[in-house]
Amino acid sequence: MKQKHYFCSRSCNLLLNIEESGNIARNVKSSKDNTMDLMKVAEEAFKSGNDMPEFSAGDTVSVHYKIKEGNKERVQIFRGTVIQIKGTGINKRFTVRKISNNVGIERIFPMNSPFIDKIDVNRKGKVRRKRIYYLRELTGKKARIKEKRV
Repeated sequence: MKQKHYFCSRSCNLLLNIEESGNIARNVKSSKDNTMDLMKVAEEAFKSGNDMPEFSAGDTVSVHYKIKEGNKERVQIFRGTVIQIKGTGINKRFTVRKISNNVGIERIFPMNSPFIDKIDVNRKGKVRRKRIYYLRELTGKKARIKEKRV
């Protein structure tokens, strides 16, 4: 089988091998479409195999994150409320906020990170916004989010 080599101009001149009979080679209309199609192929190629559950802002999640210390590897659980989900495709990431010793801690996780072992959705929250930054100023009982009935 004959293979064509395409260079993606946007990110690091990524070399992609696409078969001549592939859909992308047939459906290319202009150079801009060609670049966008190649970007999609590159994103699919580098996507990690983790299946993420459906969650949104206001949900309480437990993120099992792999941490490497020296030659040992352990899994640390970060449990908190999802404040926002940003980005698309391979750049998609979410922010989780928790309170530890009366100090708010926020951590941003990439969705396609190979270091995320798994994500558990503990509670579904009922909020009206996609980005709940107002939660940062609230403390105590005011910072609670109602649970969504299923």
